[in-house]
Amino acid sequence: MKHLLKWALAVLIVLGLAGGGYFWYFQQENGEHVTYRTAAVTRGDLVATIGATGTVEPEEVIDVGAQVAGRILSFGKDARGNPIDYGSVVESGTVLARIDDSLYEADAAQAQAQVQSAKASLQRARADLEQMKARHLQADRDWQRARQIGPSEALAQASFDAYEAAYAATRANVAVGEATILQAMASLDHAKAALRRSRRNLGYCTIKSPVDGVIIDRRVNIGQTVVASLNAPSLFLIAKDLTRLQVWVAVNEADIGKIHPNQPVTFTVDAFPGETFRGEVGKIRLNASMTQNVVTYTVEIVTDNANGRLLPYLTANVRFELARASGVLRVPNAALRWKPKAEVVAPAFRKPFKDATAQKQKSGSQLMGQSGQGVVWLLEAPYVRPIFLRTEMNDGTLTEGEGDGLTEGVKVITGTRMQAEQRDNTRNPFTTQFMRRRSGRSSR
Repeated sequence: MKHLLKWALAVLIVLGLAGGGYFWYFQQENGEHVTYRTAAVTRGDLVATIGATGTVEPEEVIDVGAQVAGRILSFGKDARGNPIDYGSVVESGTVLARIDDSLYEADAAQAQAQVQSAKASLQRARADLEQMKARHLQADRDWQRARQIGPSEALAQASFDAYEAAYAATRANVAVGEATILQAMASLDHAKAALRRSRRNLGYCTIKSPVDGVIIDRRVNIGQTVVASLNAPSLFLIAKDLTRLQVWVAVNEADIGKIHPNQPVTFTVDAFPGETFRGEVGKIRLNASMTQNVVTYTVEIVTDNANGRLLPYLTANVRFELARASGVLRVPNAALRWKPKAEVVAPAFRKPFKDATAQKQKSGSQLMGQSGQGVVWLLEAPYVRPIFLRTEMNDGTLTEGEGDGLTEGVKVITGTRMQAEQRDNTRNPFTTQFMRRRSGRSSR
């Protein structure tokens, strides 16, 4: 009987050990044991920036229009001998297009005829004046003789009066002749002005480039009729120098106080992913605009485009450099945001941790470019311990930090993950569905 009891007791012990082992295994296999994500503290450069979006613009653009109406007959040739088109390189005086000039040529011919007619009228007026002066001279001599003789038996009173009247009439005719010449001269000037106008309009039928540059937009086609009314129609858009471009950026009023001329700027464009371009602030335009109650200012950024890679009107993602630090310790912002539970904090640091929590020291809450206080955590199994930092600027991903015990290469905690999650991430993708379902049931 005693032997039987001993045997039963041994069986119970074995079963208890087996059950305990299975329970321990079940807990190890399915319990949510915490593991920590860490990242190393690095040393390097840090730049605090403000982000904005802008558009690449030519530094100086000339809008070439038409001053006369008419049909486009042809385009000119660029520096390479090709018809004027998008991207054509032109020089000052290069013919861009020709407008039908038949009407304007007829107007010029008519104006030229009017000039000739005015010249003839002036010449005739001068000749008439000479005749009037000759008659006046004869009348003056007759009148002088009549005055010497006077009314008498030798000169009747009627003849005396006739000589006097002839003298006065010829003198008046001379004055009329002189006025006629002035009128003819004015008519000639008017005709010449009309001729110059018609010739200028005829010249406007040939559209020429006013500057050296590149055609970035051609807005007409051959055969199209342009109508010049109050506003000259735009035919071509010429960029004077594409080796120097500007980026026009709309900056929020909350950030405009941090922007100043000659401030370094970097930007990227989607056309060249991974490539960073540099420039500097040129000017801040004072004519603010408001969109949906948001006030923005346009900032002009000057950049060099000597290699010609940047194209006009690309969208630019701009970063204004506020501050720069070199060779500083850089802490991930995620490490500053992470907070442990009180029970995993090393006993020697639990009181400082509680005090810091009570004072609402929120890690990672400072704005870019501002300093503050923060805390990061190191793993010293089975606990974590804090390092209190004085934080400076950050670039949105990393923060400059200084503190006792913070050195390059130290791994700080950035987050946590469950052990079951870690197993799921490393599970063999070739595991059968049956084994997966079984594992899933055992994990619940």
